[in-house]
Amino acid sequence: MTEMNTRVLLARRPAEHLVANDFEVHSQPLGSIKDGEFMIKNIYLSLDAGFRQWMNDGSGDNYLASMPLGEPVQSIIMGRVIESRNAEYPEGSIVMGRTAWEQYSIADGSDLMSIIEPDPALELHEYLCSLGPSGMTAYFGIMDIGQPKSGDVFVINAAAGGIGCIAGQIAKAEGCSTVGIAGGTAKCNWLLDTLGYDQVIDYKSSVPFDEQLHKAAPAGMDIVYDNVGGAMLSSMLSQLAENSRIILCGAVSQYEREGGHEPVGNMWELITKRARAEGFMFSDYVDRYPEAVEYITAMLKSDSLVSPVNWSEGVESAGQAFIDMLAGNNLGKCLIKL
Repeated sequence: MTEMNTRVLLARRPAEHLVANDFEVHSQPLGSIKDGEFMIKNIYLSLDAGFRQWMNDGSGDNYLASMPLGEPVQSIIMGRVIESRNAEYPEGSIVMGRTAWEQYSIADGSDLMSIIEPDPALELHEYLCSLGPSGMTAYFGIMDIGQPKSGDVFVINAAAGGIGCIAGQIAKAEGCSTVGIAGGTAKCNWLLDTLGYDQVIDYKSSVPFDEQLHKAAPAGMDIVYDNVGGAMLSSMLSQLAENSRIILCGAVSQYEREGGHEPVGNMWELITKRARAEGFMFSDYVDRYPEAVEYITAMLKSDSLVSPVNWSEGVESAGQAFIDMLAGNNLGKCLIKL
């Protein structure tokens, strides 16, 4: 019997907001590999909000081209090599890289592909969470751009997401006073009770956001970790401390905004506060991953890091799980288990 590969395709360009019909579940016979290639049986798929922007027409940039219609949605995956014609990726290897929402992937070693040598004391999925892209993004954003010092006021939005969960705990471990921004009482309480944030801001509260921000950081923010962009970033720029550092990681408020990205205001504050704002991608730091892995592994093994996962089951669930994640219906990192 022919082995089939179930994949989730990008069926059409999304309108303002993703809907289920933007995706199509499709099965086709499993292909064969060529010289230099290897076949991966995927174990986990990572859902990352940033991939939403590359679903739009004409959204390609120097990092990734627009996702083609009729092809599987691109994603970071973890899987096991089950067949190989590439000596660098032998059969049985556990690998992580950028392929797609599919049960099996054929790769050639490009697209951020790396071999994972898991620590038996840790759960395998951690290498796609705290020890994967989310953890690397959190760690290098804080350490290299944020440059935390004991007593710094650290404020992060999307604090209950995959990156926010890890980043807040790293900042606290570095001696910062941590403030997490999330939407809704339940999420904010979870940030306090489960992740140990010192203060929280509920952007859905009837209390104006600027007022809550000033109360949480009356002397201004030393480190801003921005995952949202837009109006929220504009507000945060108006309440900086001198010599503050702004980590530009994402813009989730803009990925589904009709009419293009919203201009960011209060940029003059970067000058008057002698502040520095810098964007980055986790892949910029590939050569230094061992540094971050060592740091985060120590936190995991000492039970000083909580690494929550929002699980979905089966490749067919990826589309709806991604829609739910963009709507903020998750706590922690979103993974699909195959």
